[in-house]
Amino acid sequence: MAFDYDQYIRGGKLPHIWCPGCTYGIVFKSLLRAVDTLKINRDDIALVSGIGCASRLPGYVDFNTLHTTHGRALGFATGIKMAKPDKHVLVVSGDGDATAIGGNHFIHACRRNIDITVLVFNNFIYGMTGGQYSPTTPAGHLATTMPYGNVDTSFNIPELAKGAGASFVARGTAYHAAGLDKLIIEAVQHKGLSVVEIINACPTTHGRRNKFKSPTDMLLWMKDTFLPAAAFDKLPAEKTAGKFPMGVLFKKEGVPEYCETYYGLVERLKKQREGRA
Repeated sequence: MAFDYDQYIRGGKLPHIWCPGCTYGIVFKSLLRAVDTLKINRDDIALVSGIGCASRLPGYVDFNTLHTTHGRALGFATGIKMAKPDKHVLVVSGDGDATAIGGNHFIHACRRNIDITVLVFNNFIYGMTGGQYSPTTPAGHLATTMPYGNVDTSFNIPELAKGAGASFVARGTAYHAAGLDKLIIEAVQHKGLSVVEIINACPTTHGRRNKFKSPTDMLLWMKDTFLPAAAFDKLPAEKTAGKFPMGVLFKKEGVPEYCETYYGLVERLKKQREGRA
C-alpha cells in the first residue's frame, strides 16, 4: 500500500516552489515518513524555519509551524521548547541560515543541549537569494560572489555541532533516502540537541556553475562520495580522500537536557522559598 502523504499536507499549498531537480522534495517526504513511523500526533509537533529554500517546508505541512526571520529559527525554537517542553520541536534550516547568519544560535543551542531536532539542509550555496557562496561551499567552487572560485575553507557541520556540544550528530544525503528516514527517526527520539546534516542538490545555482550537467549527476556524486561511517573508518587514508562518512557520527546519552535542568532549578528554588515562608 502506498504511503499516504496527503494526511500530513495542508490543503491548497502544493505544488511547492522548489526548482526541478532540487532534492528538498525527497527530504520533505523522508521527514513525513519519519513522523508517521514514530506515530507522533501532529498537534505535538512544532516545525520551525528561518529564511531560504528549506524554510518553505513548514508551509506545506499540517503541523504547528513557524516561519521566522533569517538565521533565527533556533532562537524561536528554543522559546517554544521552553514554553512547551512536552512538544517535539524540529528546525529545518539551510547551510547559510544555520551556520552563517544563524551561527551563534546554532552553537549555543548545541551548547545548551536543549531537546530540539535540527535538520540542516546543506546544498552548498545560497540558492534562494541568488547563488552567493555559503559557509559550506567547497573550496574552488564557483558562486555569484566567488566568480573565480571559493577561497574560503568550508565548515564541517557535524564537527561544528559536536564541538559545540550537541549530543547527537548525524549526516545523511537525499540520495540515500531510506537511510535518511532512520536518521531522522533516531534524531527525534534522542533526548538532547540533535543535528542531522542532509546533503542536498541545488542544480539551479550551484550545479550549473560547477560542471554538474544535470541533477542526476549531483545525486550520483552523493552516491559515490558519502560512505557509511563504519566502512569509512576502516578504510586507509588514500581511500577516503575526497569522501565523507554518513550515518550517526556522534551520540552521547545521559547528557543533562536544558529544559529539565532549568525547570529542576525552578522547582528547587520554589521548595526553598516555601520552606522559608
